[in-house]
Amino acid sequence: MDTTNLEQTLQEGKLYRYVNNLIVAHLRDNNLTQAASEVASATMTPINIEASPNKLLELVAKGLAVEKDETGRGVSTSMLFDSSTSLPTTYGSIPAPRVVSVDFSASHDTKGSSKSFPKHETRHVSEHKNVARCARFSPDGRFFASGSADTSIKLFEVGKIKQMLLPEGRDGPVRSVIRTFYDHLQPVNDVDFHPQNTILISGAKDHTIKFFDFSKTVAKRASRVIQDTHNVRSLSFHPSGDFLLAGTDHHVPHLYDVNTFQCYLSANVQEIGVNSAINQVRYSCTGGLYVTASKDGAIRIWDGVTSNVVRSILGAHKSAEATSASFTKDQRYVLSCGKDSSVKLWEVGTGRLVKHYLGATHTQLRCQAIFNDTEEFVLCVDEPSNEIVIWDALSAEKVARWPSNHVGAPRWLEHSPTESAFVSCGIDRSIRFWKETP
Repeated sequence: MDTTNLEQTLQEGKLYRYVNNLIVAHLRDNNLTQAASEVASATMTPINIEASPNKLLELVAKGLAVEKDETGRGVSTSMLFDSSTSLPTTYGSIPAPRVVSVDFSASHDTKGSSKSFPKHETRHVSEHKNVARCARFSPDGRFFASGSADTSIKLFEVGKIKQMLLPEGRDGPVRSVIRTFYDHLQPVNDVDFHPQNTILISGAKDHTIKFFDFSKTVAKRASRVIQDTHNVRSLSFHPSGDFLLAGTDHHVPHLYDVNTFQCYLSANVQEIGVNSAINQVRYSCTGGLYVTASKDGAIRIWDGVTSNVVRSILGAHKSAEATSASFTKDQRYVLSCGKDSSVKLWEVGTGRLVKHYLGATHTQLRCQAIFNDTEEFVLCVDEPSNEIVIWDALSAEKVARWPSNHVGAPRWLEHSPTESAFVSCGIDRSIRFWKETP
């Protein structure tokens, strides 16, 4: 990766944090305590952040003076701050979404109004030496990583996979795996990408969280390591990149400061049983909330600042394990999956069951249900038939069943956040890439 681009990406992240700091300090120092608290909560900025008095006003005044001067000389101010012209495309630049959000609150009857899921082509892109257990796309959709029971992590470049899918590239020498990391002692359970920097993290059964800088072409070992006290089952970066959550065999999520590695635990969890290991933890897109899916069958929603449970959906999957949970883009709903062979959509504000997606059996594997990138469809695995089942998200009607092309049921599905493409990981050790056909 270009060193200049990487440095620029790092500087952009620091600038955003600096602006947030100034806004919070300005509101606080002008006795707008409630507003300061809400902004601090939404941006994960410490409420007691130190800043020079009136620093924000001073900078705004200088900026307005420059703008006035540039306008007087005939320079367009829009060009000064137009990211499409002044910033090159770097890791972490998020493309505009194709279509946004489905209105799940619609009360009208949606039966019979289901959409057709587009046809996809699929390609075997790599193979681990043992079960492929997990995968995750980078926020910009340009990369994805897979983790395996063989303790390795593979990093893929999506653009190279697309080359492989072209007719002239099917038998060519294109290598989609651009990095392979070996630094865990036991199977890898989950991976995640830093939202701004070229950092990939992994959590494993060896009780560690490892940080890999994938801008370095020769590095195969972790650059930093967090030693947890439990089997690390799931990971999720805060959108700021300054914090990460670890779901472990412990019943409370472990919140880590990425800079200091200090661990924070909520004390307000008396109602959670000690046998409630966390199968999955995921932040909402703003970081204001996070959700856990636990072995006791419960889905729990947590405050992203206080780390207190704000809603518990006990028995969300009856007495069976809840294996996955994730927010919709608008943060109003949570999609969950469980070993009771059900996929469910819950309203965050009330805990009400909104949609129930039936027709796929999954009782053995720690699989997850996912939305496609537009949230118009839900995908999950049917273990007995070795198929991928797809529902219309709004009507909850089954619209497709596709052979997975794995030997044995896929263990994991992960959809691109930016386009109509997804990845499947199999107990047959293989990684397959799926992409909508033109």
